Amino acid sequence: MENNQNIRFISTTYVQPKNQIGQYTKIELTPCDVQLLLIDTIQKGLLFHKPEPDHEEDLNDKQRLKLIEHLKASFSLTLDIFYPLAGRLAVTENDDDNTVSFSVDCNGAGAQFVHAAADGVTVANILDPVYVPDDIVYSFFLMNGAVNYEGKSKPLLAVQVTELVDGIFIGLTMNHSAGDGTCFWNFFNTWSEISRSGTSRVAKPIFGREFLDGIIHLPIRIPFFQYQNPEEKVVPPTEPLQQRVFHFRKEKIAELKSKANAQMGTSRISSLQALMGHLWVSITRTRRLISSSTDDEESQEITKYAVLVGMRQRLHPPLSDQYLGNAVLIGTATSNVGELLQGGLGCAAMELNKMIALQTKQLEAKKFFEGFVEHPSLVTRSVVISNLLGTGSSPRFDVYGNDFGWGRPVAVRSGSGNKFDGKLTVFAGAEEGSIDFEVCLSTQTLQALAEDAEFMESVAV
Repeated sequence: MENNQNIRFISTTYVQPKNQIGQYTKIELTPCDVQLLLIDTIQKGLLFHKPEPDHEEDLNDKQRLKLIEHLKASFSLTLDIFYPLAGRLAVTENDDDNTVSFSVDCNGAGAQFVHAAADGVTVANILDPVYVPDDIVYSFFLMNGAVNYEGKSKPLLAVQVTELVDGIFIGLTMNHSAGDGTCFWNFFNTWSEISRSGTSRVAKPIFGREFLDGIIHLPIRIPFFQYQNPEEKVVPPTEPLQQRVFHFRKEKIAELKSKANAQMGTSRISSLQALMGHLWVSITRTRRLISSSTDDEESQEITKYAVLVGMRQRLHPPLSDQYLGNAVLIGTATSNVGELLQGGLGCAAMELNKMIALQTKQLEAKKFFEGFVEHPSLVTRSVVISNLLGTGSSPRFDVYGNDFGWGRPVAVRSGSGNKFDGKLTVFAGAEEGSIDFEVCLSTQTLQALAEDAEFMESVAV
C-alpha cells in the first residue's frame, strides 16, 4: 500500500533493548501463534493533541526533537522488558521429516522507530469526517501489507510517530504471531507509563510455554509449508471498502443487553454479545436490502460471524494476562439469513453466546492444540465470504489510559491490516462503559447501514 503523499519521513532508527538480560534466547511458537503466520500484523494507533509548548506559541524544532528523543528512549526501555519483540522469527528446517518449525529468536536485532510528519494534516482532518479517511490514517503505520511470516527478516515491532499540524499520531505495528491484542496493549500501556513517569507498574511479561505441558510438545512441526509471493498474499476486495466508527453509550448498550436477554428468557447474554448481535442483524438486514438476489435465495444463504475469543482467564488454571504470545481461539457463529432476521437481536446474541461458551471450555482448547499438531492449518486471507463478519480486539483493553506525559489520546484508529468487507473492530469508548466499533464494509453497505433508522437509533451521534 502506498504511503500518503502528505507523509514526510524525517528519521528511521532500529531501537535495541538497552539492557537485554533475559533467560530466553529462543521462544517456540505455539499453535495459536503459528496459525496466524499468513495473515497481516496488528496495527493500532492513538491520536493526541500536540503537547503545550514551554513558552512560545508553537513547539519549536528543538522542543519537537526533544519530544521524539524522549519517546525513542522510553521505547527502548520498554523493549528491555519486552525484549523478545526486538528479535526476529526463526525458521528451522527439520530434515528428518521434511517439516519446518517456527520460533522467536531473541537476538535483539531491534524494533523500528520512524519519525514522520504529515504536512497540512490536522486532528480535525481525522476526527471530523463521517467516514474514516483511510488514505491518511493508513499512512500513519509501517509495514502495510506485510504478513507475519515476514518477521524472519522484518521487525516484530515497528512504530511511526507522525507529527500533525496540531497533533501527534503514534501508530504501532506488531507481528501477530509474536503476540495477541492483550500483548499489544500491554506494550503500549507500559511504554506510555515509562514515558510519563520514568518507570512502569505494569506487571512484567511472561515468556514460558509451560501451560502446554502435558498437552502437546513444542516445537510444532509444519509439513509442506510454502510461502507464496507477496503479490499473491492479499486478495483485493470486489467492491471498494469504507470505514466508519460507531459510538454506543453505556445506557444504550444496557438497553440492548436487557432486550436480548428478555427475548431469550435468559440472563447469560453479555453486553458485548448483545451489541455484536445487534450489528450482525443490522448489517445482514442492510446487505439483504441492497442484494440483487431474490428474497427466497437470500433467506436461504448462510451468514457467519467469526470472533477471536480470548482464552487466558478461561483456561484451568488461568493463563496470566502478562503471557507474551497468542491465547485466542477463532470461533464462528453460523445462521441462516432468514432465520437470523426473523429471530432478531435475541437470536443473534444467543448464537454468539453459545459459540463463545463452547470456545472457552478447557476441553475445546485442548482439542484445538492436539488437533493442530496432527493437522496444522494456517489462517489465510485467500477466501472471501460475502456474508462473513469478523470481530477482533476487545473493549477490555486500556486504550484511553495511554498518557505519554502530555494528556490522554482523543481517538484510536487501526491500520490496513486484516481489513475486509465485514471486519468489525471493537474498542472501549472514551466515556466509561461506552464501546466503539470501527466498521469496515463495502461503500454501498456502509452507506445503507447509516440510513437504517432502527440501527442508527442505537448509535450516539
